[in-house]
Amino acid sequence: MSLTTPPSPTPARWRPTPLVRASLGVHAGALALVLARPSAWPWALGAVLADHVVLTAAGLTPRSALLGPNWTRLPESAACRRQLAITIDDGPDPRITPRVLDLLDERGAKATFFCIGERVQRCAELAREMVRRGHSVENHSQRHLSYFSLLGPRSLIAEIERAQDTIGLTTGQHPLFFRAPAGLRSPFLDPVLSRLGLRLASWTRRGFDTVNASAGTVLGKLTRGLGAGDILLLHDGHAAVTGSGVPVILEVLPRLLDALAAAELTPVTLRAALGTASRETAAR
Repeated sequence: MSLTTPPSPTPARWRPTPLVRASLGVHAGALALVLARPSAWPWALGAVLADHVVLTAAGLTPRSALLGPNWTRLPESAACRRQLAITIDDGPDPRITPRVLDLLDERGAKATFFCIGERVQRCAELAREMVRRGHSVENHSQRHLSYFSLLGPRSLIAEIERAQDTIGLTTGQHPLFFRAPAGLRSPFLDPVLSRLGLRLASWTRRGFDTVNASAGTVLGKLTRGLGAGDILLLHDGHAAVTGSGVPVILEVLPRLLDALAAAELTPVTLRAALGTASRETAAR
């Protein structure tokens, strides 16, 4: 299949955040202290451990930008046009995703699917259909490992780059965005994403639809305070099932799209929002 985008996004120069720069300083200072006064090692160790606690807390907060840039909302230009994004994780699922695509088509809505590389390999035609219908397929890692946030730099590169290649070669469209499994990450992730030319995206709000079987509760979480520029999170993979045996997303999505229409909000892909913002910036 021929690619509709370049083989890989343009790499960006990595710039550590203030927290990461401070962390590097703490480690350097602790080493210097131990070399100058070996008896001070308990103080040095305490400083390093405290630093790791702060870094871990930042990595366990999916919407945090302390470890690197993180899309939690669309660019202001998209919000001004009353646009928002529906993002759907953990697919594609051959039992659920086709029905999700039909629901989106019925209302002319576009969504961003953060897909697992292994699932894209198993459901290649479905992944291509998602792109054909005008949606975007983005990188959610190759295997969606439960210990993803514990991987070192080399393992992170292998995991993310493999998904990048899998999705790009399957759909003809290389991802521009990455979402960490469960949103959890380490300080090693941002340099890897910069190297691969990917942007980290989380969400404004989520419905916890992998564990909550109540469509009404999930919908309430997604629509409470709903506004332009929001990024909403649902799941077509690992979806909870209602008491009637229906995947939650299939009951939530029609009602969510109706709520968006009533509020005169237009669902767009993250890719479309990025492209529009980039063109407007270049025109200034």
